[in-house]
Amino acid sequence: MIDAYVGDGPVQNEPRPSERSEHTARQQRQWWRTAVIYEVYVRSFLDSTGDGVGDLAGVRAGLPYLKRLGVDGIWLNPFYPSPQYDHGYDVADYCDVDPVYGDLAEFGRLVDDAHGLGFKVLIDIVPNHCSSKHPWFLQALLEGPDGGPGRSRFHFADGRGTGGELPPNNWHSMFGGPAWTRVTEPDGTPGQWYLHLFGPEQPDLNWRNPEVGGYFEQVLRFWLDRGVDGFRVDVATGLFKHPELPDSPDPAADARARDTVNPLAWNRPETHGVWRVWRDICEEYTARDGIDRLLVGEVSVRTPAEQAAYVRPDELHQAFFFHMLTAPWDAATFRRVIRDALRDIAGTGSTITWVLNNHDQVRSVTRYAAAARARAAALLMLSLPGAAYVYQGEELGLPEVVDLPDDVLTDPIFHRSGSRVGIRDGCRVPLPWSGHMSPFGFTTATTASGEGVPGEAVAKPWLPQPDWFAAHTTERLMADPGSFWHLYHDALRLRASLPSLGDGTLRWLDSPPDVLAFVRGDGLVCAVNFGDAPCPAPAPGAPLLASAPCPPGILPGSTAGWWAADGLAG
Repeated sequence: MIDAYVGDGPVQNEPRPSERSEHTARQQRQWWRTAVIYEVYVRSFLDSTGDGVGDLAGVRAGLPYLKRLGVDGIWLNPFYPSPQYDHGYDVADYCDVDPVYGDLAEFGRLVDDAHGLGFKVLIDIVPNHCSSKHPWFLQALLEGPDGGPGRSRFHFADGRGTGGELPPNNWHSMFGGPAWTRVTEPDGTPGQWYLHLFGPEQPDLNWRNPEVGGYFEQVLRFWLDRGVDGFRVDVATGLFKHPELPDSPDPAADARARDTVNPLAWNRPETHGVWRVWRDICEEYTARDGIDRLLVGEVSVRTPAEQAAYVRPDELHQAFFFHMLTAPWDAATFRRVIRDALRDIAGTGSTITWVLNNHDQVRSVTRYAAAARARAAALLMLSLPGAAYVYQGEELGLPEVVDLPDDVLTDPIFHRSGSRVGIRDGCRVPLPWSGHMSPFGFTTATTASGEGVPGEAVAKPWLPQPDWFAAHTTERLMADPGSFWHLYHDALRLRASLPSLGDGTLRWLDSPPDVLAFVRGDGLVCAVNFGDAPCPAPAPGAPLLASAPCPPGILPGSTAGWWAADGLAG
């Protein structure tokens, strides 16, 4: 018996008939609906200069590798000029390249080479906050509280208490501690406070000031004119705060959850108007050449129904679906989050954007406490309707590096809170490419003969690589047909060739409690055994692809497989 998903149930903000007709007509050019995008954490991908930090030229050198893997495009984490307090998420200039990563000419070569290989290029944009070294913020500090318009671009406020010595409200930073920092005024006296929902080096912008919106519209056009195919929008539920900045009944919620929880600071209704403007800009460029420009949001909200509001036909094209990433290894939980996403998000006309790893989360091999589970989850993700994002090193089966010494940690969460809980350095360690010891081919430039040890890297990787990375190099895994790399490669090849995968329908099959099984289109059966014991396979014969050895008729524990649906009994 088949339990079919047919889009039943309430759908919020369903497109009007005219919108649905236009949507159908555009499907053929909407590359983003089924794309698999590879997230490139630039400073950890490949170093071309020998300084121990990855760069844009390194990304360009790695494009043939990504082409062989089989992805459809790349998303570049921030490479803008920045003090690097939060590794680029504290932007000092939104329209340039930090010299540590290259320059605008190198960026242009990267875009040209990527397009030549058929890749789409997405870049990160950070609109909620900027760097404390951004010219706007420096101007605001110089102006003083009554000296000009600069402070209205941020959230400056007088303190409470008899001398203004207390913060304006009780909000906490996501990185720990108060969300307010007091400034010293130009005359040397203690002055106003400014809001920063992350670190003090990242002041929040005031989107109620129209200058801010106008500035970012110019930023979008700057990069669209240089050939980018879209933007990953950082903290897309941010931007607007409650206009009165009142106290929160649970001020530590954000820091405790390491997430956007405070309803006074996140997910405000005014934010949707910004995405409508940005969507219009993207549509303007699309109208010129028929190629969609993508907006994909970092939308962290409580429910898929809330997320659906961000991907209405005139707002963001996509939003990362984090509910599967955060789900425990449990069949019932995975089934629930998949069904909720199909009901609430796909019903808007968007496609679901699946993700298992990114630069802010513990890697799935460690999170699931087993490489076999991470392999099975990957095959599940790539079988679901919609698009998918793969974080660099995911295809290598990299576990989290959990034992970095305190003195090398760079994450502001650690330095601000003093706690290692939730720190992100462990998933950002530079990739291993080849060889048996660090830098594992990550840093390719070497000393000149006679200077130091010939062949030795000029600088160590910016985060130390553990010795066990030798088992996870691209060189080694590409030579092993049973490796993580080949699982991703083979799954991506099949996904591109099988019309049942990507966009389309999903029909659930009856299955044991520890198993998820479903049919994609009319031609493919997918199943995952979340349990430890083997069970009967949902289709006869050997699978087209499986995450572990899978005899005909058997689905082993912690294993996923894809089968041709021929002969499937309903």
